[in-house]
Formats: sequence, C-alpha cells, structure tokens
Amino acid sequence: MIEDKMLLIRNYDLWSYLTDEEYEELGLVHNFIEARKGDFIYFDSHLLNKLFFIKDGFIRIGYINEKGEEVVKEIIQKGEVFGQFTLLKNNLNGEFAQAFKSDVSLCAFNIDDFERILLRKPQLAIHYSKQMGQKLRNTENRILNLLNKDVRTRLIGFFYQLAMQHGCKEDQVSCSIENFLTHDDIARLIGSSRQTVTTIINELEAEGMLSFSRQQIEIKDVKLLLKAYGVF
Repeated sequence: MIEDKMLLIRNYDLWSYLTDEEYEELGLVHNFIEARKGDFIYFDSHLLNKLFFIKDGFIRIGYINEKGEEVVKEIIQKGEVFGQFTLLKNNLNGEFAQAFKSDVSLCAFNIDDFERILLRKPQLAIHYSKQMGQKLRNTENRILNLLNKDVRTRLIGFFYQLAMQHGCKEDQVSCSIENFLTHDDIARLIGSSRQTVTTIINELEAEGMLSFSRQQIEIKDVKLLLKAYGVF
C-alpha cells in the first residue's frame, strides 16, 4: 500500500528527484489525507505551517470578505501545491481550502521539513521555484484582468489560461480540456455573475471559438481565441 502511494507521488515531476531516504524524511508517505467532498482542509487559517500536495481531486481556495461573502480565489487540481506554498509562516490571512466536486486525496508536510530537502536537492528547489513562479504569475494576471478588462475579455483570458495550463499549444488548431467547472464556478473566479458568463459563453460558441459542456471544454479555434484575447 505504501509503495503504491509512493509510486503515485513519483509520477509527478516535482517529486521525481527524491531518494527513498528523502521521501522518508519528508514524511510524504506517512501524511496522506483523504477528504470528503465539501470537507475543509483548513478554514480561516492563520497559523497553519504546512504544504499540501493534491494527489487526486480538486481543491477550492478562498476567503470570507468583510460582508460575510465567500470569495473564491482559485480552483486547483491534482499535481498542484497549496497552503504555505511561499514557505513563509503564518501568512494565510484567513484563507480556506475545501475539497471540491469530489473526494480528494492529499499529502501534507511541514514546511521546515520541506526546506531541509530543498537545501540538499537543488533540482527539486529549481523545479519548485518555477512552479511557484508560474502560480504567482497566474494570480497576477487574474488581478490585472479584474482591474483592467471587461467581462468578455476576462472570460476569454480565463479560457486561454486554462487551455495553456492543460497543455494546449498556441500553434494548435484546436484542443480539448476535461471540464470540472460550472458557469457559476467560472463567474466566481473572474468576478462576474453566472447569467453574464452564460450569455458570453453562448456568444463564443456561436462565433465558433469554443464549445462548453459538462464533460469538456473544446477550444475549436485556438488562433481565434488568441486574437480575441489580444495575444495576436
């Protein structure tokens, strides 16, 4: 059973550099967590000093604003890291993380243990810094879009980033993404209403740019999407 869990983790590039001894020291194998759909991994957390790695499933990250409203910052899936991913202690500022859509499998470890491994494994440190850099760039892009773009452009940008994160290339004609989002989920992520998102998705489908269903999101014309987002 332990060997199976270790093999599943090692399928991801981030962990492929570790030896058996380093796995044991980090405690990955001994810190697996199974969470039910809707369970909170943490809630309104200020003192949590852990990193979490998603082995399977989806996690919703957000916070409660001053009006008592739930604000969703991102929805992440297997292979991604959350929690104290900057390796700075006590800075989550009331953030919550919740199992989303289905049951979730995670492994959790203390950031002090992880930092010791990073000091001894430069390849892991470089790979981790690149992954975190991309995560921060994605967050920055979302903030800039919220400040400077209209809803249609934000939505097109959301589909563009989603496609690139799932391996779509800019020189492809089309690409498909397994869908795990509803119109309401997307509306929360781009700062709009479900009705507006539904209307614009219908427009994009009519224009031949994409097709949206419960099972998948198909970018039918990648160049058209890029042009609409201003990449070309």
